[in-house]
Amino acid sequence: MSKYTEPHWEHSILITVDTQNDFTLPGAPAEITGTAAVLPTMNQVLEAYRAKGLPVLHVIRYYKEDGSNVDLCRKEAVENGARIAAPNSEGAELAEEIRPPDYKQLNAGKLLNGEFQSIGNKEWVMYKSRWGAFYKTDLESFLQNQGMNTLVFTGCNFPNCPRTSMYEASERDFRIVMVKDAMSQVYDRGIQEMGNIGVTVCKAADVLESLSTLVI
Repeated sequence: MSKYTEPHWEHSILITVDTQNDFTLPGAPAEITGTAAVLPTMNQVLEAYRAKGLPVLHVIRYYKEDGSNVDLCRKEAVENGARIAAPNSEGAELAEEIRPPDYKQLNAGKLLNGEFQSIGNKEWVMYKSRWGAFYKTDLESFLQNQGMNTLVFTGCNFPNCPRTSMYEASERDFRIVMVKDAMSQVYDRGIQEMGNIGVTVCKAADVLESLSTLVI
């Protein structure tokens, strides 16, 4: 681990990716196998961040029912009636296991407009329109304004959105942590590739240990 890539836990933010009902629940319309199974581990890391008063960001997708904001590989299916993470639907809400106390329904109008919705103390939700969380969003300036230089990734479907978001974060010189047992669809070659670009790949227990000694 290089001094330029090692995590600065006191300046870190926990990011969950696409951990919404329609991608998570068994039998959901766009279920990603393995996501439901990692929810307890994700929740352990979330609770540790909340307990330390460190920030959390949930990155989500919406697919408008007319297909107007949908990526090309799924556009035809949505136009033909597939209803996946539709704005203001229960399927688009965060999975229950990772919600903060006093969670309220997401405000699709604000999120689609690029706003960051506060859902708890130092906890927000943002919408992305494509695989990467930085694509046509204000995420980079948001993180800089919060004083964050280390991004800790968990969530749904490593090969697509988490992987792309980590590459984008690397391009912007953020320090990156991938919590491999708090993310679905992780595979060995992918872990190697993340390590090759300076990502710290670890387990949830390693994150919890690092946070346990952190004085803020």
